[in-house]
Amino acid sequence: MAVLGIRVHPRDNVAVVAADVQADDVVRLDDGSEVRAVEAIPRGSKLALGPIACGEAVIRYGEEIGRATEDIAAGEYVHTHNLARD
Repeated sequence: MAVLGIRVHPRDNVAVVAADVQADDVVRLDDGSEVRAVEAIPRGSKLALGPIACGEAVIRYGEEIGRATEDIAAGEYVHTHNLARD
């Protein structure tokens, strides 16, 4: 199943999912690129578009919204369990 992912700014390393996502669902961005979810992600939440290393900035809306507290793989759910807000 393909789900829409919204990447607001070209610098963003996360996208917001427009519907609930299950593990193995494909999230398709408006530029045609795709990321396979590795776990369930609730609608309106963030999905990593590529690997984000522990300590690296998480970028949404073209701005840093916090730092990864652990390594995050492409397709993982990005939230308070792996993101510390500055």
